[in-house]
Amino acid sequence: MSKNETPRDPNEVLEEYEETLDSVLAEVESPDETTEDDDLSLGLPGLSLGRRDFMKAGVAAGAMGSVAGCSALTGGGGSAGSQSTPSGSGASHTVEPGEHDEYYGFWSGGHSGELRVVGIPSMRELTRIPVFNTDCASGYGYTDGTQEMLEEGGGYSWGDNHHPNLSETDGDYDGEYLYVNDKANGRIARVNLTYFETDAITDVPNMQAIHGCTVLSPDTKYVLGNGEFRVPLPNDGTDVKNPDNYTSLFVAVDPESMETQWQVKVDGNLDIVDTGKEGRWAISSAYNSEEATDIQGMTKDDRDNVKAFDIPAIEQAVENGNYEEVNGIPVVDGTQDSPLNKGDRPIVKYIPTPKSPHCVEVGPNGDYAFIAGKLSPTVTMLDLDALADSSDPEEVVAGRPRVGLGPLHTTFDGNGHAYTSLFIDSQAVKWDIEAAVEAEEGSEDPIIEKQDVHYNPGHIQALEAMTTDPDGEWLVSLNKLSKDRFLPVGPIMPDNDQLIHIGQGEEEMELVADHPAYPEPHDCVFAHKDKIDAKKVYDKDDYEETYITEEDSGVERTGESSVHVKMTTKRSEYGLPDFTVQEGDEVTLTTTNIEGVQDIIHGVAIPEHDINYAVAPQDTREVTFTADDPGVYWIYCTFFCSALHLEMRSRMIVEPAEG
Repeated sequence: MSKNETPRDPNEVLEEYEETLDSVLAEVESPDETTEDDDLSLGLPGLSLGRRDFMKAGVAAGAMGSVAGCSALTGGGGSAGSQSTPSGSGASHTVEPGEHDEYYGFWSGGHSGELRVVGIPSMRELTRIPVFNTDCASGYGYTDGTQEMLEEGGGYSWGDNHHPNLSETDGDYDGEYLYVNDKANGRIARVNLTYFETDAITDVPNMQAIHGCTVLSPDTKYVLGNGEFRVPLPNDGTDVKNPDNYTSLFVAVDPESMETQWQVKVDGNLDIVDTGKEGRWAISSAYNSEEATDIQGMTKDDRDNVKAFDIPAIEQAVENGNYEEVNGIPVVDGTQDSPLNKGDRPIVKYIPTPKSPHCVEVGPNGDYAFIAGKLSPTVTMLDLDALADSSDPEEVVAGRPRVGLGPLHTTFDGNGHAYTSLFIDSQAVKWDIEAAVEAEEGSEDPIIEKQDVHYNPGHIQALEAMTTDPDGEWLVSLNKLSKDRFLPVGPIMPDNDQLIHIGQGEEEMELVADHPAYPEPHDCVFAHKDKIDAKKVYDKDDYEETYITEEDSGVERTGESSVHVKMTTKRSEYGLPDFTVQEGDEVTLTTTNIEGVQDIIHGVAIPEHDINYAVAPQDTREVTFTADDPGVYWIYCTFFCSALHLEMRSRMIVEPAEG
């Protein structure tokens, strides 16, 4: 900005956003339902100020949170239970020192690229699992194996870690793997839950961004992904200026080999995906049926086509050779005008749904898919049993309750209740599923209660809600904004993950705890501790590297300018007190931790060589680097392992090259 330019007034910017949002929300409300602008609740629940007055006041004050969290003023809508502070009923999430949580929670780390493991109900962070990012503490992305995996998986330095999904057998979590997508770069990764480590990353061809990701129930036949961004196919620069020729893709990846099996091209943009419980249907929320490239065009129509993918029918099309091959992948035509959608069994059914629907979740019994409207205040329920035989999309709509402004995601307690996050209203709403089926479309009668959350929730998850047998004791609301809830830490504030007690759906919702989250966790999934069997010591049969014994420790010259250094670690020494290499040597360093005691980790750090990695008990890790500069370099342990930890070291001597 030049010295003569005046920065835009923040109030003017806010007004511009408000007008845009008002215009798209108004289109989905009938004339008798429209509300005066200042009565709508955009920003925060429980305030007597209208949304625009509040937002202006916050901008003017420079601290929007200074008047937030006062839901006692107005109640925030809904029935009893709408509180922004604990109601005092006694629900406790305390886990005493030395005791364990009942559940594992797996949080996607968003654009940090990692997964975070959290204990439930304590909300204690247990560990972090690097996936699409490097991690200097563990050495992920620095050791040869993990560096190669990241490079073969696209070679990107970051990823947008989005939707974690646990592998299933018979519709329940089997504790073997977790799969998660990278929205930014069109990748799917697998995490081995025996060791809580990423063991595979697939860079999916033809797809620029995978937003939704799920496994095909009941037995994880595929890992499925939704390509959100419409691009030319192939995206090779030959057809870039005509958006009419762009397409979105739906992909199936084999969960064992992690190889792409097939893709389906469709109209519009795909969003989130979930599957029925019987292995036939995958339901994808979608938006931009207009196939526009700007907000005004994308939100013009009041309906967007949710896609119901018939998996066996797609498999049959591939088997019959009804596809084109693009970059080595069979791509099946699932667009509305495709011949494959004209017969008695279309491979993709298009179901008009209001408006720019954001998410889809299938209920525990597999009867209904729940599609939150985002720009419509409704949740559309699709009858999955009716999908196969119905030719009229309206016939498969089982219910459409009006739940509030900005519905994004829905979860379940297993006792007949659904819980939907309301981004604009900053609330979680509990409603009766069967009552919604019986009620007229647009009815608010199924609503049981609303709970204020802080602030602007995205995903919402109850315990094991994505299985056939949820445990409806606790619910977590992953809120995008925290505003006034924590100490100020600069302009980039933490998200706020709030723990809510729902008591199997038999009790009123109770907000129990706030937990700050480093930006930006996107979604989470929970598994009972009995379903996860994590090893505490490595089994050397589980990895490819050669186990190094103390007798193996030594230096082997493998070429004119390459050496292989083999070394053990134990308390409190390395297998080689020193070793010598030549300037310019490519050094492969293989290290085995020969201890068998859990939690005794040894680190290998080499100053001025950008090397640091962890070696767990009975594990072997390998790293390759170039000894560029002559001199003495002390290798030291970065994990505090014993009283002699500080003295644990080895000396690498790099002799000057001859001549």
